[in-house]
Amino acid sequence: MILKTFALFALSLMVHLTLTPPAQAQDAGAWIQIEAQPNLAGAEDRARAYTALFPETNGFLLRSGWYGIMLGPYPADEAATRMASLRREGLIPGDSFIAYSQDFGDQFWPPEGVAPVAPEPASPDVIALPEPEPVPAEIPDETRSEARDSEVLLTEDQRKDLQTALQWFGFYQGGIDGAYGPGTRNAMAAWQEAQGMLEPTGILTSRQRATLLAAYRDETAAFGFAPVTDDEAGITITLPLGLVEFDHYEPPFVHYRAKDGTGPQVILISQPGDQAAFSGLYDVLQTLESVPMTGERSRDEARFRINGLSDSISTTVYAELRGGLIKGWMLISTPGNEVRDGRILQAMETSFATDSARALDPGMVPMGAETRAGLLSGLEVRKPRFSRSGFFIDATGTVLTTVDAVDSCGRVTLDRVTDATVTLADAPSGLALVTPATPLSPRAVAELQLAPERVGTEVMVAGYSYEDRLPAPVMTFGTLEDVTGLNGEPGLKRLAIATLAGDVGGPVLDATGAVIGLLLPGAAQGDRQLPPGVQFAASAAEIARVLAPAGVTPLQAARSGALAPADLAATGSGMTVLVSCWD
Repeated sequence: MILKTFALFALSLMVHLTLTPPAQAQDAGAWIQIEAQPNLAGAEDRARAYTALFPETNGFLLRSGWYGIMLGPYPADEAATRMASLRREGLIPGDSFIAYSQDFGDQFWPPEGVAPVAPEPASPDVIALPEPEPVPAEIPDETRSEARDSEVLLTEDQRKDLQTALQWFGFYQGGIDGAYGPGTRNAMAAWQEAQGMLEPTGILTSRQRATLLAAYRDETAAFGFAPVTDDEAGITITLPLGLVEFDHYEPPFVHYRAKDGTGPQVILISQPGDQAAFSGLYDVLQTLESVPMTGERSRDEARFRINGLSDSISTTVYAELRGGLIKGWMLISTPGNEVRDGRILQAMETSFATDSARALDPGMVPMGAETRAGLLSGLEVRKPRFSRSGFFIDATGTVLTTVDAVDSCGRVTLDRVTDATVTLADAPSGLALVTPATPLSPRAVAELQLAPERVGTEVMVAGYSYEDRLPAPVMTFGTLEDVTGLNGEPGLKRLAIATLAGDVGGPVLDATGAVIGLLLPGAAQGDRQLPPGVQFAASAAEIARVLAPAGVTPLQAARSGALAPADLAATGSGMTVLVSCWD
């Protein structure tokens, strides 16, 4: 009997919709919101399923950024009655509620040019419709005085609920205290004004309070916000468990994956550590593919925040150092979900609390030494295209390297994290000057030896032989074979030394610690192949000549006496820089 009644109801509704212009119906009527989905694909699937039963199914983008599925529009005095009837028959969810078109954005269902699915025709043996239930007359809304009187009857918790709902939708920024001062009144007026057809009195009527709270409950139910206490990590935080679910531990991270495979991801951060470890975590996180290089950064000794944004990834990271423990979180999402992600960030930030006595045990999950050393467990690391060497040429951190090290790079960094700009590229000499985005404080600055050197002198090259795989430069020793090129070219020095590609751009030092040249990349010799170990360096005099027009005056060496091997290595290491080329 229910199916027959429903078929006649659907048929009569189709006739009604056919005779009523859609624009007029939408403007004059009300809607029954039956569901909301966080993404368009899921909403279209659900709307398609509902359309098979309800030809009046529509879909609209909501203010929250979610996608709402509606039935209607119905005359304003019939919507509540129809909703109650459909609820009793179990045809729509029990938490469905009345919504109005001023709260909707763009329409996504039915698809443009696609007709709704028609319901099954009524059975021919049904002779007459049952008597409809009496439709109650629409109750007029409260006056301002009546609204104030009904507001007085609210409990403290009910007043706090309204403040929470106003805060959720971005109208209220104050504390949740249940006290209705100027901040709360202004928020109420702003909400009323945003509805489009309400007078902004700053006092909500009973009907307006119900509408606001229903919209808030609908959204929070879809997010599934719930407090999560992770005893292993020593973190308590509110997470959107309607969108994410626990995946696995990989210290120092706790991974929460997207439930549908396309939503956001959440990662909790928990590890023991001091100031050095805290700074190291800040640097390492920015090498991850999931943390875009563009975006705002802020950092002090106790906390840092990273906002990374690219065409495909939107990531927010927060971490703090307190009592020898590092705790924090990451939200990894995609652009275009700013409203949804703002809700999640608000819930996470306001609820984040830590246990001062516990952090994730680094040994709780077996992992390789490389993963443990890099703190990159389970996350893809962003790698430069290649890395070469350079050295500090002044006290502000300007670096001298080779043109090959910075040619055609989308981004250049110094020592992995400092962005830099190429300010000079001299093709004939092969020398390039790189200026850091913010001034640096080098441990050592090159001092050029401009006096003639004796052939046969022992020399040392400081360079990142293995590019970015080692945290410090390698010292390689060899001999100065000649003070010109093979064909007598001035400005070159020929070395007998076994170097690698990563050493190119590094300083060539004599026994006193003075810089006598810069290691150049191997030059093509046509059909000739040079013996192993033959390398060339730009001379100190050539370096000074190239830098002069750029206004850079390098220090000149006034050293005497050979340094002890350890001191020579410290001098070379202090001035040498890893220069990385990124796409």
